[in-house]
Amino acid sequence: MGNSNGSTVDDLQAVEMHLWYKKFMTECPSGQLTLHEFKQFFGLRGLDPEANAYIEQMFRTFDMNKDGYIDFMEYVAALSLVMRGKMEHKLRWYFKLYDVDGNGCIDRYELLNIIKAIRAINGNENQDASAEDFTNRVFDRIDINGDGELSLEEFVAGARTDNDFMEVMMKSLDLSHIVAMIHSRRHSV
Repeated sequence: MGNSNGSTVDDLQAVEMHLWYKKFMTECPSGQLTLHEFKQFFGLRGLDPEANAYIEQMFRTFDMNKDGYIDFMEYVAALSLVMRGKMEHKLRWYFKLYDVDGNGCIDRYELLNIIKAIRAINGNENQDASAEDFTNRVFDRIDINGDGELSLEEFVAGARTDNDFMEVMMKSLDLSHIVAMIHSRRHSV
């Protein structure tokens, strides 16, 4: 009667969801994570202005209903997308994250600030190219119509064909260390 593997997967997902809920409610008893709590939760303090702006944009992108808080469902949706989502969905989400002004295109300034922020957060000083050079190289490779802005289509197609750009994007939202921290964090009462 039915696929026994399906129920096993559902059971595992239910157990994992329960663990995520317990961790979230332990860290955030109100059930709503503010920007300040978001930064504290992930140990993101003392960031330079570019990195801080990027984290604030990430928070706004996770805050799907734009109420100024990340609730449990938004938290789960974000983690699920980052950890299990299909590449197409991830690329669309990255585009939304990188399109800081929300105009439907990513310009050089937006991409440059994201690259600087990623490097500041990840501590990547040993780079072959400066953030400016890397941004210019990305635009040279994937701005197909040469208008100085990346449309969603250019962004997705370019990310799929430019390994260097794809690697930077994957690092920009590498939550593996955050997930590990959530699972291993000891709670003092």
